[in-house]
Amino acid sequence: MSETFTALMLEDVDGKPKAGFREISMSDLPDRDVLVEVAYSSLNYKDGLAVSGKGRIARRLPMVAGIDIAGTVVESRSPAWKPGDRVVANGWGMSETEWGGYARFQRLKPEWLMRLPDAFTMQEAMAIGTAGYTAALCVDALENWGAIQPGKGEVLVTGAAGGVGSTAVSLLSSKGYTVVASTGRAETHDYLRGLGATSFIDRAELSGEVKPLQKERWSGAVDSVGSTTLANVLAQTAYGGAVAACGLAGGANLPGTVMPHILRSVGLIGVDSVFAPMAKREKAWRTLADHLDREKLAAMTEVHKMRDLPALADSILKGAVRGRVVIEIA
Repeated sequence: MSETFTALMLEDVDGKPKAGFREISMSDLPDRDVLVEVAYSSLNYKDGLAVSGKGRIARRLPMVAGIDIAGTVVESRSPAWKPGDRVVANGWGMSETEWGGYARFQRLKPEWLMRLPDAFTMQEAMAIGTAGYTAALCVDALENWGAIQPGKGEVLVTGAAGGVGSTAVSLLSSKGYTVVASTGRAETHDYLRGLGATSFIDRAELSGEVKPLQKERWSGAVDSVGSTTLANVLAQTAYGGAVAACGLAGGANLPGTVMPHILRSVGLIGVDSVFAPMAKREKAWRTLADHLDREKLAAMTEVHKMRDLPALADSILKGAVRGRVVIEIA
């Protein structure tokens, strides 16, 4: 076992978090019950904010960044886990209050870990990562609400070329839904069509003036953008429909009204992936195992080395990253 290993650390520099590669040792890791050797992590929008320093994600410093982990248990003081177990961890405050996945080894609480589903390799699990797992949570939430049914109405996905959006398009399509993809990048249409999108709407059409009630268009929607886009999507959702909201790439405000909710019975379902209970996590991963096409997953995935993270963080914030980025750690 290596005496030292590389980690991407967020540290305080003149009162602001700054990312840099550091050599750390086992003694530097937090005192948690399970030691995991990390094989892969991933890059999510939240990771981009943390690594670039453009969002105050880390609430204590120093901090190892990275909100996703796929790896193998090396040591365990918990009876729930033993050396050799292959595990996945998503969220749980990693990169915020808890050290995360951009290091070869990490110590974690046993209750944060989930067994790697047999359906996926570690690389595939991180191709899914928090973004894909969040997409599955959104699809499950819409179906549990009863808002969408295959073959009945269109389902909108905003931010469709991103990580959440790409996986949502693929999942919904494989389940038989008619998927409309919202994106501002016309060059991604072929890519999204390959994932299962049947038609497109330019994101500019959803970012204009918000009128309280608009033409009913969507039986449901997965939204990772927030702000004006979410307000317009709600105003366009058909009677009894619902929107699963999981992101705020466009802003944290919601400049809408209660009109869609009280006159059309439209539901706004908040979806949290960080502290979602294990039952919801396991259900989401079963949805992914049963309905996520592996060829489509491969088509939306790029694999990079950890050294590429600073440049990738800037790219994802500029909207220049398509699909999912896996980070090879080990």
